[in-house]
Amino acid sequence: MNKTIISTEKSPAAIGPYSQAVEVNGIIYTSGMIPVIPATGQIVEGGVKEQTKQVFENLAALLQAAGSDLSQVFKTTVFIKDMNDFGSVNEVYATFFDGDYPSRSCVEVARLPKDVLIEVEVIALKNE
Repeated sequence: MNKTIISTEKSPAAIGPYSQAVEVNGIIYTSGMIPVIPATGQIVEGGVKEQTKQVFENLAALLQAAGSDLSQVFKTTVFIKDMNDFGSVNEVYATFFDGDYPSRSCVEVARLPKDVLIEVEVIALKNE
């Protein structure tokens, strides 16, 4: 097994004993990403749309550090605080993919770290 820990200052630092992402044999597994602004450590202001946008910007930066990008994502898991936000999340989510959408799970959860509205983790291939 070929395992590499991925870390970048362009995505929020881990807030516990885990890695931002791990690459194993050319597959990148990210930890859950929340809408923290990397430069300040603060949660992005606004509602679920603004938070979703920040999450995907953070994921894009993390994937870039791993030698990949959002076009290589083949699975996402989305955790949202309120299923009533599903449509708003989808609206922003769709702008980060070119129509070749990854498979996805989306679940409503009781609470997320720092009381954010959304958290997303992805699995992607490393660019060749």
